[in-house]
Amino acid sequence: MKNSFIPIPISDKAIKEVRIIMNSKEVPDDYGLRIGVRSTGCRSSSPTLGFDKKKETDLEFLKNEVPVYIEKKDVMFLVGYKLDFVEIEDSSGFTFNKKNDKEQ
Repeated sequence: MKNSFIPIPISDKAIKEVRIIMNSKEVPDDYGLRIGVRSTGCRSSSPTLGFDKKKETDLEFLKNEVPVYIEKKDVMFLVGYKLDFVEIEDSSGFTFNKKNDKEQ
C-alpha cells in the first residue's frame, strides 16, 4: 500500500536526480529508492540511500511517481532529516540534512 505522507521530505531536485540515475543505470522497473539507516556505532546511526526491491517489512511511498521504500524499523531514525541534492563548484551529491525547526 502506497502512503501519501513521506516521513522524510525529499526535495524536487533530489527526485529529479534519482530519476536521471534510474534511467541512466537502467534500474529495473520493480526497484525503487530505498532510504534506510546504518549503525555507526555507540548507539548512533546515519541515513543511507540506494535502489532496491520492495520488502515485506517496508512502508511504500510515492514521490513524483518514484517509489520510495523505508523499512518500518528505520522510520523513527529518519524523522527530522530531509533528502536533498546539492551542486557546488566541482562536486555534487545527495545530502541528508537535519530539518530546521523554522522549516515547515
